[in-house]
Amino acid sequence: MMKAVVYQGHENMGIVLDVGSGVSLLKKGDRVVMPFNVADGRCRNCEKGRTAFCTGVNPGFAGGLHGYVAMGPYKGGQTQQIRVPYADFNCLLLPKGSANEADFILLSDIFPTGWHGVVLSGFKPGETIAVFGAGPVGLMGAYSATLRDASKVYVVDSVPERLAAAKKINCIPINFLEGDAIEAIIKHNGGMVDRSVDAVGYQASASDGKKEVPSIVLENCIKVTRPTGGIGVPGLYAPSDPGAPDSNSGKGMLLISFGKLFEKGLTIGTGQCNVKMYNRYLRDMIISGKAKPSFVISYEIGIDEASNAYVKFDKREDGYTKVLIHPKGPVEG
Repeated sequence: MMKAVVYQGHENMGIVLDVGSGVSLLKKGDRVVMPFNVADGRCRNCEKGRTAFCTGVNPGFAGGLHGYVAMGPYKGGQTQQIRVPYADFNCLLLPKGSANEADFILLSDIFPTGWHGVVLSGFKPGETIAVFGAGPVGLMGAYSATLRDASKVYVVDSVPERLAAAKKINCIPINFLEGDAIEAIIKHNGGMVDRSVDAVGYQASASDGKKEVPSIVLENCIKVTRPTGGIGVPGLYAPSDPGAPDSNSGKGMLLISFGKLFEKGLTIGTGQCNVKMYNRYLRDMIISGKAKPSFVISYEIGIDEASNAYVKFDKREDGYTKVLIHPKGPVEG
């Protein structure tokens, strides 16, 4: 019996080797980066710019994605070649050569997703914001807030290397293992923040850093955000989780202080990032030198080293935050 091969990797960039008969805007040799969303550009949601929720690429489900379970038949990019559906719509053209390679690859997901988290919160320039989670998306959210002129950006995590990265981009690191993060933020800020971002999701850890508490970050966002402020949730929440600590969480049902959320008049925005809504503008910020998101990349490796990198990332070892994989080796020139 033959075994099906499913290639992982939803953050993809490369050189066009060939084009199909339906492609008219791209040509062989073009350098492109693809959103992690697979979208057809034709459905009602795509026409509104909500490409993360395309209803045409994955029947019965709003959204398609490269190399991800339940998100359609689209293979990922951790391989030497990848087929890109609806290529004219999904590919973003990049300047030729290899300049800004490590920056441009982040346009496929985490830079737009971090930006999206800040947008979801309703953020305005000059406001204060707390970002929970200093993984790749959290750091990009914090970086996006600084690019958009936040007055103060707090970043909550427990991994020293990640908190150090946050400090390097002029954010205020808060280690939740060293005390109550909410109290620390309120004390430093002189009150609650204007906005907060949940860049962790349903696999969040308790204050001991060990036990899984799926709703803890949402609770903290509700506590730390001022009345009539806003919460952005780009962190992943799944409709089911076989490894959840309780039956309700296993069905994607979380117990949160909705009464307090209502009492404070908070707004909350959720959902995966519509990458195409932002990636062109963020690309041009990189080209102009206004943005340099590649600070988040901790290692660049060949594809043969990928499995070991997954293990290290899962264990938060050796400062593994974001890893750039070169299936064919680094681009030269």
